[in-house]
Amino acid sequence: MTNFTDLQEKRRSIYALGKNVELSNQELVETIQTAILQTPSAFHSQTTRVVILLDDESDSFWNEIAYSELEKVTPAEAFEGTKQRLAGFAQAKGTILFYEDQDVVKGLQEQFPSYAENFPLWSEQAHGISLYATWLALAEKNIGMNVQHYNPLVDAQVAEKYDIPSNWKLRAQAPFGAIVVPASEKEVQTEKRFKVFGA
Repeated sequence: MTNFTDLQEKRRSIYALGKNVELSNQELVETIQTAILQTPSAFHSQTTRVVILLDDESDSFWNEIAYSELEKVTPAEAFEGTKQRLAGFAQAKGTILFYEDQDVVKGLQEQFPSYAENFPLWSEQAHGISLYATWLALAEKNIGMNVQHYNPLVDAQVAEKYDIPSNWKLRAQAPFGAIVVPASEKEVQTEKRFKVFGA
């Protein structure tokens, strides 16, 4: 098994992605599913939901849905850069859409009213852990990924195309694929981030 710290260092935001990955589509799906199914959540709520778009479906998300929605809200003089960014995401092998099930959150709020205000926060924590676990799992397979947040702009079109339940709340979109260009060196700041007592 890969050393966890090495894997953490290996996981980076990769923006130059390609379709030529060594894993089959089924292996990719299993890798993503396993990472999410093994992710902890408060009260074992398992609020995270995902939609996995592969090949043409992923291309369509970036070239049609994201493109059309961003074109509506981006000033014309700035849209060329947006187009290039979306075209880059469309070069990826696939895209993971991360959702959180709000019906589960509301059900837990009703069941445990003393903790009601915390369940939305715990849902977001579950989302973050699921996303990070997926990112690490893909990095272990030498597959790059980055995370985007075009919600809520794309929500309605995605919901209509893929029959997404209204109680699923889109939280992030993660294109993934072969690493065409690796990430540059990362600066890690430690000052002011830690306090240690008793050491």
